[in-house]
Amino acid sequence: MRNLQYTFTFLLLLFIGLISCDENIVEYDAEPISNVAEFQLHYFVPVTATSTNNIYKVEINDQLYANDKAPLSTYNVIPNGSVGRFYTTTIGTNNIKLYKSTDLELVYNQNCTLTEGKQNIFVYDFNKPPIVFDNGFPYESNVTEYSDTTAWIKFYNFLFESGDIPTNLKLQYQYQYPIEYDSKGVVIRKSEWTNLGTPVSFGESTGWMPVIVHKSILISSGYARLDYKIKVIDANGNDTGDLQIMNSSSKFVNYSDYWNAYIGRRYHHVISGMRAAKPTSAVRQFTAL
Repeated sequence: MRNLQYTFTFLLLLFIGLISCDENIVEYDAEPISNVAEFQLHYFVPVTATSTNNIYKVEINDQLYANDKAPLSTYNVIPNGSVGRFYTTTIGTNNIKLYKSTDLELVYNQNCTLTEGKQNIFVYDFNKPPIVFDNGFPYESNVTEYSDTTAWIKFYNFLFESGDIPTNLKLQYQYQYPIEYDSKGVVIRKSEWTNLGTPVSFGESTGWMPVIVHKSILISSGYARLDYKIKVIDANGNDTGDLQIMNSSSKFVNYSDYWNAYIGRRYHHVISGMRAAKPTSAVRQFTAL
């Protein structure tokens, strides 16, 4: 009799489970993206990085896209807070209005043309239309048996000399990667300096370029420190030496920096600010993937 009770209870629970599965369908309020322009908006006007220069209101075609709850900071991008997010808008001519500081001073009112797919919009001068770059999506990928050794970098030249004068220098971005580590994971040998893409003038980018990530732990997701410098290239294609920039002490030094690169990731590297005045210049990194 007890076995019969157990059998009955099991069948009853199974029946309830089947009914609950049939009656509780989970639906998500989502719509497929097609026939729209997708964009990220970058703010790289050479201003001092203070809250008074942040953009506290962004309108695209008079529709609100950002406000004081999540402002667009200097030398930054929206949407922010998560990798790979894009706003959507209509294909064709789009109007951008930017309002600075908590006083909501209208400082930018320009148009740009957007196409279907993902784009990066760079506002670099309050009095000029932005420059629009194709994002390059869908991205190239590598399939390997164990672990890949590749990340991707896209370098942009938005360097100003001083004031509102863009640099006339053509810049060759270079990187150096670790080749050999000791038993404690300390780098003991690095590569030669390697060109990342071709030289770029103001308002240009290299496009997505692969870089080598030789990690210290073999079986891991993996990252490595990559060192960077910039060469100045003349009109004849000759290397005229390292890029000289003013530092915080108003002295000119060779540009150099480093970032950790994770295997499979993609990063925007944007040189911006002023080379020979304040606010001084730097390369800002944003993760694309």
